[in-house]
Amino acid sequence: MSKVIELYTAPGCQYSAAAREDLEWRGIDFLEYDVEADPAARARMLELTGGNRTVPVIVEEGKPVQVGWMGRGCVV
Repeated sequence: MSKVIELYTAPGCQYSAAAREDLEWRGIDFLEYDVEADPAARARMLELTGGNRTVPVIVEEGKPVQVGWMGRGCVV
């Protein structure tokens, strides 16, 4: 059974797009959440990151493994 990967993103954020493309290129299955359109996803992301509003956020097994992309991100 593979690990569930969650990707929290925002439309128009180039770093969110880059994270998505990387996961797709590597063939990793993930669930994507748009934190601007989904208030529940935004609340989960903020809880997971301790209030950090930077996207993208990659979560594995319920723990954030990466906030931002290559040291950069978009604040939502």
